[in-house]
Amino acid sequence: MPGDAEAVRALVRAAYAHYVPRIGREPAPMSADYEALIAEGRVWIAGRPPVGVLVLIPREDHLLLDNVAVAHRARGTGVGAALLAFAEERARALGLPRIRLYTNAAMHENLAYYPRHGYTETHRTSESGFHRVYFEKPTPPRQDRGGVG
Repeated sequence: MPGDAEAVRALVRAAYAHYVPRIGREPAPMSADYEALIAEGRVWIAGRPPVGVLVLIPREDHLLLDNVAVAHRARGTGVGAALLAFAEERARALGLPRIRLYTNAAMHENLAYYPRHGYTETHRTSESGFHRVYFEKPTPPRQDRGGVG
């Protein structure tokens, strides 16, 4: 919803603030235009008030997981894993065969986190002054939940 931009921005800024000293500047998600991203239907919010934010951008051959942020108070509660699972559902719904994401090389927690969730590092590069590490995961097939029928 358009009125969510300020809450999203605040959550993202708080979630990424501790990375600023490591990187030497604000990570890209801290300066994103959340009004525009929300208007484009690219932002997904977990909880009210928000405890998680996900930015998904469909591309021709993949779904770009552009940002995932979890409020400090919700870390370790499964919100991040739920957001990643939601991204997989969106990729399936859009018929996209893979999910791609990138993180900053200085965000060492993420370098361990994404592989635990099935992502494989594909390459490293410097873009816009950031040292980025790219990951990819094939879109998993829909899980049969064994319903009654």
